[in-house]
Amino acid sequence: MRQQEQGSESQKQFFDRHQKVRQFRQGDVLALPAGITLWLYNNGQEPLVTVSLLDTANEMNQLDLQFRNFFLAGNRNPQQSQGQQQEESQSEGESPINNIFYGFPDKVLADVYNVEPETIRKLKGEQDQRGRIVKAERFNVVLPREGQEEEQEGQQGQGGRNGLEETLCTLRLRENLGRPSRADVYNPRAGRLATLNSQTLPILNYLQLSAVKGVLYRNAIMAPHWNVNAHSVIYITRGSSRLQVVGHSGNLVFDGEVKENQLIIIPQSFVVIKKAGDQGCEWIAFKTNDNAMISPLAGRLSAFRSMPVDVLANAYRVSKQEAQVLKFSRDESTLFSSSSSSMSLEKPKAMEYARDVIETVI
Repeated sequence: MRQQEQGSESQKQFFDRHQKVRQFRQGDVLALPAGITLWLYNNGQEPLVTVSLLDTANEMNQLDLQFRNFFLAGNRNPQQSQGQQQEESQSEGESPINNIFYGFPDKVLADVYNVEPETIRKLKGEQDQRGRIVKAERFNVVLPREGQEEEQEGQQGQGGRNGLEETLCTLRLRENLGRPSRADVYNPRAGRLATLNSQTLPILNYLQLSAVKGVLYRNAIMAPHWNVNAHSVIYITRGSSRLQVVGHSGNLVFDGEVKENQLIIIPQSFVVIKKAGDQGCEWIAFKTNDNAMISPLAGRLSAFRSMPVDVLANAYRVSKQEAQVLKFSRDESTLFSSSSSSMSLEKPKAMEYARDVIETVI
């Protein structure tokens, strides 16, 4: 009887248990709290490229403003150059050669995990020269089918928030901004904007961050605007854009082309104008407020539209007819199609316009 029980136990199938595995795809924004463990696996047919914003000023960071992380597995790839090694070491503030287990004695780890010393040596990666990005073998993790996770997240998102209904394991961390149907602002002649804030992804209230995905068609323009309550970190994901930025004093602080894989930081209350290049422009903007807002200076929702024509006429010493043109020449809200007669980005006119606007409005 005892032998039969032992035989049946040996035939039992092993069932893995782990936290929720989430899938993401192009266009997704992932909001990840501080202190979590993270692994990524590319199950697609193309290289995976991610852009990360690290907020070292959040309340979870009890140290200085230097970003710190550590690896549970992997080590520095031996093929890295000495310059890359030094740069990586300086950026992390400590030697990045080994994973976090390397510093502990083998015997202690063997007691902790109740395994053989040989397993501990593998855990520490003493003979593993693959680096921190490895090619997976025999990878058989059950993933949610396409659409299943969205259904679950949609069900979780129903109803009001009371702060208790979401734990870290079930928290909704993802939102796709790449779909054209997700756009909050759309102009068929100019482009689209999709905004992600704590109203649509509640965890952003905890992180105090938000994001905007922008698409400008060829030579289209985004209205001059300033960020009311946040700084903005803009990363160009496709194409290029000419940006002109004017500071509080009305002086031009940046005038240049920002290309694919380049970024620019726009401080709060600095006015910026974007004009897409011949190939158009796509970007992702990270903002340091969970409900970041902008105030446009041209278009249907601009500060000009809120002012009487007589105020504009006297402020800029123009006729009422010219003031009416300034106020009503653009019916679009934020994204404008290219026009040679209005909103030109030639430096003298653009800077004169932006400088007067700052002095009058801000």
